[in-house]
Amino acid sequence: MDGKAFNPEQTTDGVVTGMQIPGATLIPNARGLSGHNLHTWTGGWGTVTYWNAFVAVNEMHGVGTFFDERFDNADQFPIAARAKLGHVSVDPDSDQVTGKLSALHFYQLALPALKPRPGTDFDAEAAERGDKLFSGKAACNSCHREPLWTEPGWNQHTAEEMKIDSFEADRSPGHAYQTMNLAGIFVRERGLFMMPQNKGHFYHDGRFQSLLDVVTSYDNRFSLGLTNQEKHDLVEYLKSL
Repeated sequence: MDGKAFNPEQTTDGVVTGMQIPGATLIPNARGLSGHNLHTWTGGWGTVTYWNAFVAVNEMHGVGTFFDERFDNADQFPIAARAKLGHVSVDPDSDQVTGKLSALHFYQLALPALKPRPGTDFDAEAAERGDKLFSGKAACNSCHREPLWTEPGWNQHTAEEMKIDSFEADRSPGHAYQTMNLAGIFVRERGLFMMPQNKGHFYHDGRFQSLLDVVTSYDNRFSLGLTNQEKHDLVEYLKSL
């Protein structure tokens, strides 16, 4: 919608970690979203039911109605503004999308996160130690609130708060990043049910290859003072969610 194919300068805590990084955003978890306010990585787009309407009408070209006047902002969304993507309307008798949104929304929010297996998907003893770190020294629970693994309420944070670049955040009406759900994250860590090259790739743009990379980055960005053993234990806890 904005024509930006690449992030010119990816940064984490003031350090440039890549140039001309593909501007695609990873698809967030589709399971375990019940109770969440915002669902997409940059949150400001709304919940899954918003995204269902947008995708059905503007991406899959279904016969339906979609409204979002924020797309009229030609400075932020030049392609969407020119194509009037925020003002798509059809006769109610012809609409093949709107009547299906409520049932689809209900179904999607009913999808539970996959459950990891102790001893196979994570080390139970290490995870128990990591649980204490998650709510204590590592301060993860300050945003990833158990058991939603995001904030009840307005679950967004600015790029400045996160100490990363704002490229993807600025492509959203909210100019922020959403606190992503952690349930079932072991699937991506282990590369289950996916092509080998898609294993890992955490964060909205996949900048971290593994959960250990994520934990190490948070340790550095927010001066947590975690030891190598504590990082390991925290990773095992994350895999147990």
